[in-house]
Amino acid sequence: MIPESDFESICAAEFVPWERLRGKTVLITGATGLIGSTLIGALLYAGEKRQLGMAVLALVRDEDRAKQRFAGLPVSAAPLRYVVGTIEKLPIIDGPVDFIIHTAAQTASEAFVRQPAETISTAVLGMLNILELAREKNSEGVLFTSSMEVYGHPPRGRKVTETDGYALSPLDVRNSYPISKLQCESLCCAYAAEYGVPAVILRLTQTFGPGVNPNDRRIFAEVGRCVREKRDIVLHTLGETERSYLYTADAATAILTAMLKGRPGQAYNAADERTYCSIADMARNVAAANGIGLRFELENETAHGYPESVYMNLDASRLRWLGWQIGETTQHYPRCSGCMAE
Repeated sequence: MIPESDFESICAAEFVPWERLRGKTVLITGATGLIGSTLIGALLYAGEKRQLGMAVLALVRDEDRAKQRFAGLPVSAAPLRYVVGTIEKLPIIDGPVDFIIHTAAQTASEAFVRQPAETISTAVLGMLNILELAREKNSEGVLFTSSMEVYGHPPRGRKVTETDGYALSPLDVRNSYPISKLQCESLCCAYAAEYGVPAVILRLTQTFGPGVNPNDRRIFAEVGRCVREKRDIVLHTLGETERSYLYTADAATAILTAMLKGRPGQAYNAADERTYCSIADMARNVAAANGIGLRFELENETAHGYPESVYMNLDASRLRWLGWQIGETTQHYPRCSGCMAE
């Protein structure tokens, strides 16, 4: 369950130009996912607290499941409407769609190697449908959540800016994910240049926070489960990859800032740079902070879709230039701390 304090923190972010959302309709894809559900709750909360008269549309596959997911939202008479469908087969949406936040994507590493064709087609077809919808509705803003993986393999010790890029081989099946993300970014730029669709790209680092699907197999989710269940953390790689993390409430304000203040056709990194560390160090610190063990049981990395070790030290200064800040409620996360256990 996402705590109301997270929604309150997002709503209190004065660098977000909330007035631009007054009387508007916002569509969110991937609505029941980790970031999507945080955004749904935050927008409904802010809409009520700030009396914005804003409507929220949630694109979902299963309306009953979605209603269960959002049953505990701390809002009354919430202006939330479910749109049942998928990004690959987008249903007809009546009425205005002023803003679109596109978070729907394949996130399971195993699927990148076992279902690479579906990973690519879902991403690209979905992006085309979203951009065509924005063009049809004359939307005021579109935000696409991309990934740090589009940078490939930066050299260790380098701060990664939005203008950096390193080769991704299309012959590596796992690259179905980052290359499809790059193709989606290219489509955003193309629609912005050719049709004037105000599409902005946000390249997110690893996000974490409450509301994770119990079946999520990403490392941050597994570490969180180990903490809650008081069992050892088991890493199946050496954990040499280094990257930053970002709490979901801060990811939400980053998304809103980029969508409402960013330049169409441009990309922005989003990361809490203070948290940069290796996966092994993150797991080691979480284990020590919570009195549990850490052990390594190495497996075939390729078979499980684990990426090669990368050093993804994202530079978020371009987003900070737009005014974005880490929220006060997450200022206490120290570098390389046990942030996964929060």
